[in-house]
Amino acid sequence: MESSVTKIIQAAGGLVENDRGEVLFMLRRNKWDLPKGKTEPGEMADECALREVKEETGIGELELGSFLLITQHRYEEQGMEILKETHWYRMKAAGDQPLVPQLEEEITVLRWVGEKQLGEMKQNTYPNILDVLKAGGY
Repeated sequence: MESSVTKIIQAAGGLVENDRGEVLFMLRRNKWDLPKGKTEPGEMADECALREVKEETGIGELELGSFLLITQHRYEEQGMEILKETHWYRMKAAGDQPLVPQLEEEITVLRWVGEKQLGEMKQNTYPNILDVLKAGGY
């Protein structure tokens, strides 16, 4: 992309863990990803992260943990270069809550993943997600 950045988008998301120490992954557009989304006007990053995780996964009871890192990635949309900055937080999901993928966001599968299966997820994800996992100790 040779155009200059014309738009910066703020987003937030979560590295969600359950009581068994598993991490929540979602399959979106045939890649394993973590729940995240754009901040709304006046919304703080931590509020956005909680809202987006709830919307994309159906988890109702979430506890916000520590801030992990900010990732950046560029993409092109309608001929405009976008720089997306995502604020990531550790989160804890209580108990065995039902998972409901947000189909309108093209999320087709939600899966709790233990350490033994993490390698499979890491083989088919984005570089920024690897950074988030590393910041979270995975």
